[in-house]
Amino acid sequence: MSNAVLEVRSLRKNFGGLVAVNDLSLELGMGELHAVIGPNGAGKTTLINLLSGELPASSGKIIFQGRDISRLAPETRSRLGIGRSYQKTNIFLAFSVLENCRLAAQSRDPRPFNWLRDAFSYENVVSQARRALAAAGLLPRAAEAALALSHGEQRQLEIAMCLATEPQLLLLDEPLAGMGTEESLKMVDLIRSLGENHAILLVEHDMDAVFQLAKVLTVMVDGKVLASGTPEEVRANPSVQAAYLGNDNEPT
Repeated sequence: MSNAVLEVRSLRKNFGGLVAVNDLSLELGMGELHAVIGPNGAGKTTLINLLSGELPASSGKIIFQGRDISRLAPETRSRLGIGRSYQKTNIFLAFSVLENCRLAAQSRDPRPFNWLRDAFSYENVVSQARRALAAAGLLPRAAEAALALSHGEQRQLEIAMCLATEPQLLLLDEPLAGMGTEESLKMVDLIRSLGENHAILLVEHDMDAVFQLAKVLTVMVDGKVLASGTPEEVRANPSVQAAYLGNDNEPT
C-alpha cells in the first residue's frame, strides 16, 4: 500500500474540445514539497482546482490519505484536511487578521455555532486561529484590519487561514505573485517551515524560489507532464530547457 498523502491517477479535464489537464499522475508524501511549473496555459491552476474540488475531473482519480475523493465537494475536501491558496488574495479585508483566521478555523467545526453567542467565546476555535497566525508570523498583527497589511502580509494571512483549518495537504497557487524581494524571501522561509509537517503542492513562476524549496519538480506543457523528478534532474533535462527554462540551464 502506498504511503502517499496524495495520489493522482490519470487525471484529465476537458473544456469542450480543449484538454486542459491530460492524463496527469503524481504522488505526494508528508514532508514533501512538490512544485509544478510550466508556461502560462500549461494547466497548473486547473490542476489545483481539480485537487481542491472546485472543478470536476473529466476522468481519473484523486486519492487523499487512501480515500477516493474525486467526486467530493470542496468543503468536504477541506474538512478532510486539504487547504488551498489562490493566485489572487482571497481574504476579508474589512475584518481583523484574527477574525479572518477564526472564520477559517470555525469552518472545521462540524457543529453549528449559536448565532446569539459571541463568536470569540469559542476558545478552542480562537486558539486554533492564533496558532495559525503564529505559524505564519502574523500574531503581532492579530487585532489589525486585514486591509492594513502589506501585499506580502495579506498572502501570509491567506496561508494562515489555510493553516487554521488544520490541513495535512496544502495547495499553494503562486503564493509569491506580485511580491518584492524582501517579501518573497519571507514567503520562501514560511513555506519551507510548513514543509516539515505538511505535504505541499506548489504552483509558482519564481524559479529561484522553486529550486530552493522543491524536493520534486513536475513540468507541465499543454496540460501534459513534460518531465518529473528532482530539481537537478529536471534542470538537466534537454526538453525542459528547450520548452521552459532556457538553453543556458539556469532558472529564470
